[in-house]
Amino acid sequence: MTRRGGPPSTANPERRLRVEIIGRGFIAQNLRALADKHPHVVTLASGVSQVDGVSSAEYQREAELVYETIARCQRQDKTLLFFSTASAGMYDAMRGCRGREDDPVYPGNSHGRNKLLLETVIRSSGVRFLILRLSHAFGVHQASHQLIPSLYRAVLSGKVRIHRGASRDIIHVSDAVTIVDQLLAAGITQQVVNVASGVTVPSEAIIDHLAFRLGRTIEQRTVVDGDASVCLVSLEKLRKLVPAVSGLGFGDDYYKTALDRYIAGCDPVGASWTGATNAGRS
Repeated sequence: MTRRGGPPSTANPERRLRVEIIGRGFIAQNLRALADKHPHVVTLASGVSQVDGVSSAEYQREAELVYETIARCQRQDKTLLFFSTASAGMYDAMRGCRGREDDPVYPGNSHGRNKLLLETVIRSSGVRFLILRLSHAFGVHQASHQLIPSLYRAVLSGKVRIHRGASRDIIHVSDAVTIVDQLLAAGITQQVVNVASGVTVPSEAIIDHLAFRLGRTIEQRTVVDGDASVCLVSLEKLRKLVPAVSGLGFGDDYYKTALDRYIAGCDPVGASWTGATNAGRS
């Protein structure tokens, strides 16, 4: 059942309260735009963001942090906001996933399996929670190994490597933060909700638009077999919970305008934002 309600009362209502954000990476830094809102929420935006080369010890540290945060939220009567994934690691259409939060999912890699396990721990703990399955967000403070910064640099170099048939749901981080703000303001809890654009974009289309906007020619385009996962993400639940999402412009051409906003803030010689440093893990 979806709970709705405002933050718990405080003994000193004149004391300035702030949302607590655990993490220093990409998502955490962008969520600081909400620093003066939602004081009843503890946001857990720290953990493993890479798919390959992750040790069991790193996954264990993430799990321990989740356990500790659950216990603290229960003691302090706070809502735990946890970021999971809506990537192909969770919603792989090749495995029959429809991208719906309440459907069975069959994670295709260790990152997706780990996030699903942590979701299960949170949901069964009794803590007040909101779990957000975030698709491929991109924007300011993003680590260089993630999807859009790596494609940006590849386009600048004129040499790209594409996995045949691969596609992704991408969302500008500022739109993701807007959705988070609206969900928390609506008092939504005890739910798993997708935060995404709802449109699957082929990797080739992302590269072609980056090349067009940057005025670059792709001199070497290598297409390889392997990661041909297709990610489908449903926005049906999100649109019901937050109807204002319709104003964010999600649709077939959303990725173009979102990439344009990204390019406008990038250093012309690389995929880093002017005046910002790339963070590590989100």
